This record gives sequence, structure tokens and C-alpha cells, in this order.
Amino acid sequence: MLVELAVRNLGVIAESRIALGAGMTALTGETGAGKTMLVEALRLLSGGKADPSRVREGAGEAVVEALFALGDTEWVARRVVPASGRSRSYLNGELVTAGELCSVTGGLIEIHGQHSQQALLDRGSQRSALDQYAGIDTGPLDAARRSLAELQEQLAALGGDERARQRELDLLRHQVAEITGVGPVPGEDDALAEEEELLAGALDHREAAAEGAQLLGAESGAVDLLARGAAVLGSDGPFASISERLVALREDLIDSLADLRGVAESIEPDEQHLAEVRARRQQLVELRRKYGETIEEVLGFCDRARSQLAELEGLDEQRNRTRAALEEAGDLLAAESARVGAARRGEAPGLARALEDLLADLALGSVTIEVDVSDTTELPGAGEAVDIRLSTNPGMSPAPLAKVASGGELSRVMLALRLVLSGGPPTMVFDEVDAGIGGAAAVSVASALARLARGPQVLVVTHLPQVAAVADAHVLVEKHVSDSSEGPGTTTTTARTLGDDERVVELSRMLSGSPDSSVARTHAEELLRSARSSAGQQLRGAT
Repeated sequence: MLVELAVRNLGVIAESRIALGAGMTALTGETGAGKTMLVEALRLLSGGKADPSRVREGAGEAVVEALFALGDTEWVARRVVPASGRSRSYLNGELVTAGELCSVTGGLIEIHGQHSQQALLDRGSQRSALDQYAGIDTGPLDAARRSLAELQEQLAALGGDERARQRELDLLRHQVAEITGVGPVPGEDDALAEEEELLAGALDHREAAAEGAQLLGAESGAVDLLARGAAVLGSDGPFASISERLVALREDLIDSLADLRGVAESIEPDEQHLAEVRARRQQLVELRRKYGETIEEVLGFCDRARSQLAELEGLDEQRNRTRAALEEAGDLLAAESARVGAARRGEAPGLARALEDLLADLALGSVTIEVDVSDTTELPGAGEAVDIRLSTNPGMSPAPLAKVASGGELSRVMLALRLVLSGGPPTMVFDEVDAGIGGAAAVSVASALARLARGPQVLVVTHLPQVAAVADAHVLVEKHVSDSSEGPGTTTTTARTLGDDERVVELSRMLSGSPDSSVARTHAEELLRSARSSAGQQLRGAT
């Protein structure tokens, strides 16, 4: 629950600190005293939008702090709103985002006011109320809906332009077939270049070999001349070493001559093979022109094209699998829609009867409630369109709340819903939800709020003495204007918890506008006695 609230420099509130207890606390005061600022402070702690214009005039920033406790766990929430710039949020002393703060405080406090009443007119809110009343788990339905949407997106992504896909398939098949048809081998182009050079110059090579052999081996050729020279010099005398070198050189020439004749004999002119080599080289040139600078790059392109081709050819299989999964998801969604729709239709009359019974206690005894459940085209069978219909006059057909409910009636419908629905946060704030009602209706609303406060902590901003009298604690919000000889005074708002005697005075003011009226005081004392007596009877009845 909310243990303590501290506000500084927010609107007319210079500084205020309020300790709060369990049960119901009434916040009262003159119109314009600043009660709304206390609710605004709680809205800020719940992640509400920070409005710099709410900062007290002359102050640099507004600060709101609250201590929440649930069992042994405590949270200190803090929101700082500067006169200019971005607001800051803190949780247990650590800087957090407003969203992170709201994720914690949103589960601890719930604020009802005119905005909440307007939200009640929304069909989504009415559907949520029915689901909460009936305890319907819509998680599987939501999951099935998300799964179906995701599969539809996947199928759409797999579809694409079928003609463009076929063109791409044809191109990839052609490219892979062209490369694999040639069958290039790394290093092949260099070997072919050497072979082409050899074949292209075959006749020239044979003529060169024949001429070289003639120069070396013919009579009076190099071999013969070396032999003569060695013989002239002799193997003895001063030229012996030179003669030996000439003999060795002659032997080398003889070996070279034999090699030359062998190469010359191996060279055979072959125009057909030369044409084949040249054609093969041209195929490789074409591949490199289209697919890469080298044979290695061409082969890499071919591998990538094969992968793309396999992926595109596998799309049909993926589409078939996705269609099958989509059909299963559709069946599951239909089953969940039927389950949720049946539960909503089955529980709708119970919610209507529960609301009628409570509204009868809230001085709307002639009211008729219908909870209409119908389907939408987006989710047939689920009963997504929930409409709470109201008739306050006998013989009149129930109509949507927005068309027939006054402000006071709408407030009571909202309060009745809060009483009917199970669960909820530990602290609930009602900001003038009793506006526009009085008399017996005011007494009934007061009783309903007191009954609600047996569970969660309830804070009520009210102008009704009947409501304030049943509260367990009473906080008075007062506005003070200080005197100033130099001009207008300063307006300051304070909030303080009243004692028993002070409550009588405040209730007297609320009853008659005159806290000094003896008649009003008598009436106020009677209100308090009646409230305490009723509370005691309710407590004994509960035990």
C-alpha cells in the first residue's frame, strides 16, 4: 500500500508530506485548494506525462516521492519535473526511465477519475472487464493470433514476384551449366598458353633444330673442329690442360647435339590440335570475361550460383511447409476463439446480474444491465465485441453506456465494476468519482467505497460529507494566502490528517458551508456515529 506521499513545488503545493494507513482515506477541502495536485503527484509516480507548467511559480523543479510497501518489500519512487528540460525518475534511489518506474508502480496503484470513466466507454475496456470477471485466460488466443500473423508474413516474404523468381532461376541454371560445361581447371590457362606457343611455331622449331644440328655435327662442324684443335695441341707439353678442356667441351657438344636431335624429332606440326587448344583457350577467356579475372574466381562464382539456385529451388518446399503450418495455426486460432467466445457468452449474464445487484445498492434500483457479446470480422467466434448496455428507466431497452449514462451513473457503474472484479492493485485512488450525485445515492456510494476498502487501500477525493464520514482517516487540503504589504500574497497549500474534533468541523463545512453552524455540527457528529456503527456491524458480520 501507499505508506507516505511527499510533494514539493507542485502547483500550489509548496511542500507537503502525508502519512497514509490501510482502509479508506478521504481527501477533502475547498474547491481549488489543491486536492487535484495530490492526485497529479500520484499520476506522475505512475508514469504520467510530466507537465513543466505544473511546477510551482518561482521554483526550479517539482519533486514527488512516495513509499510503497507490500509485505516485507518496500519501494521508494521519486519523480522530478524541472521547469524546463526532461523529467527524471528514480526507484529506490537509482535513476530509471519513466517506463521502468511505471512498470513497478503501475502494479501498486490504480487511479480512477474522469479519464477512467471515459476509458470505461471503450469496448476494449469492457471486454477486459468481462474477461477479468470470468477469469478467462486470453493468453493462448493472443499467442495463436500472433503465430498466425507471423506465418502470414513469412508466406508473403516467400512469395515475391514469381516471374522474377523464374527469370533468376533460369539465369542461375544457365550460368552454372555454362561453367560446368567448360569444366575449367585451376592453372589450365597457363599450360594451354605454353602448348599453343609450341604448336604454333612447330615448323620454325624443326628448321632451327636442323640448322643447329648441322652447325654442330656436320663435317667441319663445331664437334669436328674441337677434335682437331685438341689433336693439334696434343696431350703433353704446355697445352695439355687446354687440350683436356677442349676434349671435355667436345663431349658436352655431342650430348647437346643428341638432345637437339631428340627434341626436333618430337616436334610434329598438328593444325587440328592447335585449333583445339586455341578454342579451349577462347572458352576460358569467355568465362573470365563474364565471371571473374581468374579461373579460381570463375569457380568461386559457380559455387555461389549453385547455392543461390538451391535456395530458390527450395522455396517451393518452404512455401509448402509454411502453408501447412499456417493451416494448423488457423485451426488453433479457431479453436481458441471458440473457447474464449463460449466463455465470454456464458459469463456475460453473470456479470450483468452482479452489476445490477450492486447498482441497486448504489441507488440505481431500476437499472437494467445487459452485457452484449458479438463477433468481429477480424476474429470470428471469439466474442471480441463486448458492449455493456444500460437502462435506468423501466420499459426502456438497454443502450450503450455512452448514449444513456450520466456522469454520476457512469461513476457508479465504474465503482460497481471495481467491486465486482477480483484482484487489483493494493492501492486505489478515486478522484471525485462521486461528482454529480447526492442524497441516498451518496450514502450508497459511500458504503460501497467503504466496503471496497476492506481489501485494498482506498484514497478518495470527495466533496460529499457522506463519503468522507465513512473513511478510516480524513486528510484536509487547505489553501493559505500570506499577506504582503508590497503586493499580492503567496498562495500555499497544506495537507494534514484530522483528529476527531477537526473531522466534525470539516464535515460541518461540507454539509452547510459554515463550520460554525451548530446544526451542521450535530449532523456531522451523527454522520460519524452512523458510519462507525455501520462499520462495526459490518466487521461483526464479516467475523
